[in-house]
Amino acid sequence: MPKINLLFLFVLLAWSSSALSNEKSPLIGAWRMTKLEVLVDGKLEKVSCSGQLIITDAGTLSAQAMDSNPNATPTTFTMNGYEALYGDIDINDSLNQFEITIQSSLVRDLIGRKMKRKFTISDRKMVLSPVDASEGWRVTYEHY
Repeated sequence: MPKINLLFLFVLLAWSSSALSNEKSPLIGAWRMTKLEVLVDGKLEKVSCSGQLIITDAGTLSAQAMDSNPNATPTTFTMNGYEALYGDIDINDSLNQFEITIQSSLVRDLIGRKMKRKFTISDRKMVLSPVDASEGWRVTYEHY
């Protein structure tokens, strides 16, 4: 009987220490887009856009964004000036990066694709950009 109690104690200690060490990522929550910049002739220029990003502690990300120009040209991520996607997210807070595996998207060619992103967070502001700078964009969000 004492061996069972000792085993129970070890399991309880292992569970409680892992539960206490699981800090919530600062990315978790709802974010409102405040600025979108895209690379034009070698420099980032502001685009009139609105949107939001929602990251859950269950490990999902959903994003929506809309260009205010109703005649916006389609891009890799948009159709008719609108972007919508959802997928699983793997966050690495120590590297300030995450990877999303897209499960659904308005632009169906993105489904199944993995995208790496880097982020910086200061106060209630987050700046998000691609790990691959050649993608040529940067988005600023404010935490709701």
